[in-house]
Amino acid sequence: MLLLGIDVGTSSIKVSVVDAQSQQAIASAQYPEDTENKVISVRAGYAEQDPDMWWEHTQLAIAKVLQHRAVRPEEITAIGIAYQMHGLVVIDEERNPLRNSIIWCDSRAVDLGEEAFQHIGNKKSLDRLLNSPGNFTAAKWAWVKQNEPAVYKKAYKIMLPGDFIALKLTGDATTSISALSEGVFWDFRSNSLSTDIMEYFGFDEGVFPELRPLFGEHGSLQSSVARKLNLKPGIPVTYKSGDQPNNALSLNVLRPGEVAATAGTSGVIFAVSDQLISDKESRINTFAHVNYTKEDIRTGVLLCINGTGILNSWVKQNMGQRLGYDEINKIAQSVPPGSEGLSILPFGNGAERIFNNRIIGSHFLNLDFNHHHRAHVFRASQEGIAFAFRYGLDILRENGMNPSVIRAGIANMFQSELFTQIFANVTNTPVELYNNDGSIGAALGAGIGNHTFASPDEAFEKMKVHSTIDPQTDHPYEEFYSTWRELLLEKFMQIKK
Repeated sequence: MLLLGIDVGTSSIKVSVVDAQSQQAIASAQYPEDTENKVISVRAGYAEQDPDMWWEHTQLAIAKVLQHRAVRPEEITAIGIAYQMHGLVVIDEERNPLRNSIIWCDSRAVDLGEEAFQHIGNKKSLDRLLNSPGNFTAAKWAWVKQNEPAVYKKAYKIMLPGDFIALKLTGDATTSISALSEGVFWDFRSNSLSTDIMEYFGFDEGVFPELRPLFGEHGSLQSSVARKLNLKPGIPVTYKSGDQPNNALSLNVLRPGEVAATAGTSGVIFAVSDQLISDKESRINTFAHVNYTKEDIRTGVLLCINGTGILNSWVKQNMGQRLGYDEINKIAQSVPPGSEGLSILPFGNGAERIFNNRIIGSHFLNLDFNHHHRAHVFRASQEGIAFAFRYGLDILRENGMNPSVIRAGIANMFQSELFTQIFANVTNTPVELYNNDGSIGAALGAGIGNHTFASPDEAFEKMKVHSTIDPQTDHPYEEFYSTWRELLLEKFMQIKK
């Protein structure tokens, strides 16, 4: 019995086929392989992608994975989807996008979200929504209403990126409590769509897809699509989740106190709680986890840093074009810890929640043209990203989340031994690494959703730790972090003024 997982990322679409018995991937593919999907930015702070591009690349990735000799398409019994969170997709009655998706790192709606936060009331928003409307999907939809009335009037449904891919597969528009919470449409106290958000923005509830359980059927593969993909018609989509809750699922982070991390384009620490937690400044955000129910609360307390792996990618593109990441890491190791005084703030990818939705920008500080060279930049970039994680983790700790270990998949920046060791040192927390990723998690989620597995515990009973990286006892990073933090706060105070 095989399970198909699709991960709709910002950079690419990854697909895996998992054998349900072994709980291991037997084949994986991604599209594109050697480049990254384009992010359209017509002005500073804007970030969009074409939903039809996601669908085209999903089909190409599925075609690639089905070519693997170990895959028998007729044995695929369920499909799961993970996706980049907080994006807005608007479709018409013919199920076609009316505009590009406004994706997670777009900052255009910050002011609208802040105005809603003040109008609804900070205390009430944090108590019922667990978040400020900030820069999430609700504020983005409000921006469309205000600035693109023709699109708003013609809209049939609004949805998240994974909902759109499921729609293309099945023809059905569905959503879940977890998805509505990540858009900041959900009232956790009434366990329903937020009347505060609906009334303040003047939204029509009819634009929301049908609410269904996250682990459950979200439609079946259409015959016309099945023929095109060389799959059986009728395969159910039985799982849909945002990428960060899904990453936590893929690492079996489902119980209170457990913590997962990712360091892709953005960086996230995701801590599970059995409480309705909110940060007084909404610097971290709480959403319904994949296993959240009204009766059994499981929330994901999410620290997000927009500017992490994107900095590493930018440095490669501009200073190491002919180098692979392994070579960049090796060159970075030639420079001592602290990068001989060079500090980098990685916040160059839109408004950052940990700074109250302000745009900090990326900064290279104390750069000496006579001494520093690209090796210093390579190392300082990874250190700056780890320092940003530490800054955010301290906010999580302020809110009662104190991880004793952090789990991560061997993907993106956690493929770098150098970065992983710096991360463990700077956060003073051991890191457990696993050979799982988002597409594998989505496939296993599909198996939970169609009852191939009796429970999430059963879906991960064969998962093993690949390696554990403990903080070194003699590292100097506490001093270097203190210096970096002082430089950051100096910049932050300048921007606040």
